[in-house]
Amino acid sequence: MAMLRSNSSSILLRHLSSPFFRSFPSNVSRRNSYWKAPRATVTPNFHRPVSTSEVKNRTSIEGIRNLRLITAVKTPYLPNGQFDLEAYDNLVDMQIANGADGLLVAGSTGEGQLMTWEEQITLIAHTVNCFGDKVKIIGNAGSNCTSEAIKATERGFAVGMNAALHISPYYGKTSLDGLVAHYNSVLSIGPCIIYNIPSRTTQDIPPSVVRILAQSPNLVGVKECVGNDRIKQYASEGIVVWSANDEECHDARWDCGAVGVQSVVSNLIPGLMRELMFGSKNPALNSKLMRLFDWLCLEPNPIPLNTALAQLGVIKPVFRLPHVPLPVEKRKEFVNLVKQIGREHFVGEKDVKVLDDDEFILVGRY
Repeated sequence: MAMLRSNSSSILLRHLSSPFFRSFPSNVSRRNSYWKAPRATVTPNFHRPVSTSEVKNRTSIEGIRNLRLITAVKTPYLPNGQFDLEAYDNLVDMQIANGADGLLVAGSTGEGQLMTWEEQITLIAHTVNCFGDKVKIIGNAGSNCTSEAIKATERGFAVGMNAALHISPYYGKTSLDGLVAHYNSVLSIGPCIIYNIPSRTTQDIPPSVVRILAQSPNLVGVKECVGNDRIKQYASEGIVVWSANDEECHDARWDCGAVGVQSVVSNLIPGLMRELMFGSKNPALNSKLMRLFDWLCLEPNPIPLNTALAQLGVIKPVFRLPHVPLPVEKRKEFVNLVKQIGREHFVGEKDVKVLDDDEFILVGRY
């Protein structure tokens, strides 16, 4: 058994089979020769309610509805488990340079579920401050508590996000009437995207509910995980819809009427994902990427993505628990996938490599 010692607190974590944990030396300097200050510093004090008219004045719903490639951006960490804003900014820069026209901040891919609300709103504010003049910023404000969802939505708009993403209430599920009441509570504040992912919530948001909510002028559209038949249905009714499944997004875009994709894999290959969403139908490229799509689904998102970005040298190999990296056999598979697709198509400049178990840092208190 091995252990991880956090910078911020001493904790002992035990693992039964794989030596994922290693000690982080206490004598490591917090600054080194390549450290540079983050671009923005934000004071997380955003309790001010924001008026609907104020949001409307600075947000074009049609501009959001036209986004083709929205990257659900990964949140990198320092060895103590805090945000690595330098790595985050670098990752976002690569998204923008390669054609992403929207960013989803602190979603499930960005691990909003592992953040406090203060962290979540701070990251949204940082993203708006640094990149809001280049791309649209969608902030995750979803909660299974309507009161929390309202507060997060108000705070997100107060710091300048363009739209809020809202998952349906999970764990303590509600009725269909309750779904309508929950979503109407946040739609009254500003532009919102409904996120339907029954695999995480165990409750589908049916078209009957979406049709009612579509009467609100603040409904931007739907991020849909159920599949392309549902996407085709919404598109035929004039409801804006994005695919949330990378492996289905090409057909969703070109055959089923989706406006685009809210993507996980674009963290890795933003340029190729732009090719899939813009231009014209490209089944050959879609087929070439299918093995990578499948690899990213080996374990719940964002575990494979975090592992891949660490292997590319784009982020530090730090995981906030309960996420842990993929086993070494799967890490070797990723290296082969990068070589097959071409290293030049992936983010970062370092050679891809298979990281050893003891190179990963798992943080349980952050």
